[in-house]
This record gives sequence, C-alpha cells and structure tokens, in this order.
Amino acid sequence: MAKICDICGKKPLTGHNVSHAKNRTPRRWLPNLQEVKASINGRSKRIRACSSCIRAGKVKKVA
Repeated sequence: MAKICDICGKKPLTGHNVSHAKNRTPRRWLPNLQEVKASINGRSKRIRACSSCIRAGKVKKVA
C-alpha cells in the first residue's frame, strides 16, 4: 500500500544515512500516517491522513 496522505499528498522522502566514516547508505523518511474515519461527501470513509493534516483540522472525523 502506498504511503501517501489522502489529504495533502505527502510522500516519503529519500536520502542517505551518513556514518562517522562518511559511508552513505540509502534511507527513507516516512510521513506520520494515521488511519482515520472521516466524513467525505456526507459519508464515513476510512482514509490515511498525516498527523499534520489531522491537527490542522483538514480532516472531519466521524465518531
């Protein structure tokens, strides 16, 4: 399953781990995705939203 926020489209970023000896190995920074039940067009749907979208109030949660 893709690690993409359904609200803002935030995706994983890539880069390198860099050791003290300057050895570089690939790594990924993943978005903090949470599965939440949200109200979309009057219906409840389970979406994957990043925590920053949830905190900003871009997701209307369903009880």
